[in-house]
Amino acid sequence: MSVYQRDNLSKCIEGFEHINRYHDVKKDINTAKILPGEFYVSARGEMISTVLGSCISACIRDPVAGIGGMNHFMLPIDRRAKLRGNSYDPGMVSRYGDFAMEMLINSILRAGGKRKNLEVKVFGGGKVISHMSTIDVGMKNIEFVHQYLEFEGLKVVAEDVGNIYPRKVNYFTDTGRVMMKKIITANNNTISNREDSYYSNILAKPESSAELEMFK
Repeated sequence: MSVYQRDNLSKCIEGFEHINRYHDVKKDINTAKILPGEFYVSARGEMISTVLGSCISACIRDPVAGIGGMNHFMLPIDRRAKLRGNSYDPGMVSRYGDFAMEMLINSILRAGGKRKNLEVKVFGGGKVISHMSTIDVGMKNIEFVHQYLEFEGLKVVAEDVGNIYPRKVNYFTDTGRVMMKKIITANNNTISNREDSYYSNILAKPESSAELEMFK
């Protein structure tokens, strides 16, 4: 029997149909696997899984409502979008930390969560992008997410950030439990190569604009 099954999945929250979802047979739980630039929110007690290098994932939930989600972003701030007055490229927006955080929080609130109840766990920010030796993207991401959460007054209950290792993170949205594994195989360059390419693609992406609704 396959470890992963895609039949008979519970319905996801509207707007997340594009996310790769399956049933993890070993853990007996519906799972959403997110990639860089994606985020996912669940009100049904699912697991969200991702692999992080220099990227950051914020795991945010309302423990009273049992609604939680995770994002995965590469760069702290889309300064070009800021200069355009909060406009953004819909295909790019959640790659940047400022928008990725707003979009995740807003989606939790729309699903029935309360801002006063939110708790946050933060992971990632490893130094893994090989060709950016003069810029520690991971550290920039860590600095950003700490400043953002402090400014917004959101409670951080756990984190594991920095160092040189990628991380695999499994987040359980109903309980807030996290299963994290550091990937320390010396010859595994897959994550570093993926993020090198992803970083270059972000910087080369042409601009377009659309409106972003910001919730407070």
